[in-house]
Amino acid sequence: MLNRRKWSFDFLQVDKTPSKRRSLIILNQPFTLELFLRLWDATDWRCCADGGANRLFDLLQQTAKAHASSERVIDGPCDFLPDLIKGDLDSIRPDVRDFYASKGVPVVHDHDQNSTDLMKCVVEVQTREAQQSEQNIIIILGGLSGRLDQTIHTLQLLHKLRKERSDVYAVTDDNIGWVLDEGSHIIEIDHSIVGKTCGLLPVGIESTMLTTEGLQWNLTNTESSFNGMVSTSNAVVASEVLVSTTKPIFWCIVLAPRQG
Repeated sequence: MLNRRKWSFDFLQVDKTPSKRRSLIILNQPFTLELFLRLWDATDWRCCADGGANRLFDLLQQTAKAHASSERVIDGPCDFLPDLIKGDLDSIRPDVRDFYASKGVPVVHDHDQNSTDLMKCVVEVQTREAQQSEQNIIIILGGLSGRLDQTIHTLQLLHKLRKERSDVYAVTDDNIGWVLDEGSHIIEIDHSIVGKTCGLLPVGIESTMLTTEGLQWNLTNTESSFNGMVSTSNAVVASEVLVSTTKPIFWCIVLAPRQG
């Protein structure tokens, strides 16, 4: 029997007890309060990548003014203080930086111009892990929308991290994605969390041979490449999706519409 890697994104389930430590990295891209609260509650350490602090601050300020949350009372940014803000600090606004600094949140200026703000935050997670002797699940809030160059960077970083980390996910209000390394995989599908539309994207490789089960349009030892076939707009039709790939491939699936 094949040795298949099992995947579950149960951190998107409400009130799910975590099996591992989880770190959240908030990027400088828009996100909704509902998704933010779900990921904040699912993680035990949170970091804003430079301008991600602006996004967090503004969302909580707007929510407090509008009293928009029906599930919990939010008085403002004081209710959700990140553990760290890190980057080259060219995006964070002075008022946001001053606010968080006044609340005791470390604001770290990393001058390394050869690494992005996201990379700087990943290094911080790795530093903490060395002290804990335990690898965290990394959840990136953002990174798959907005500027194309930043999206490609997210895909590249996940591709590179696959050899040294077991779980790195990128999540937006539209979808969740991660890299399936070469080999066989089982992806558990919970349709209270995700919808049906999915894709298998050959990013960072010349080509791969794919075999799948559980999709509307399954592949059987089919070559996938940017010069040939790419499985986009596919659909999940089972409670599990099986993927076998000869090279790493990026898997993505839409999030289910918010109920209510």
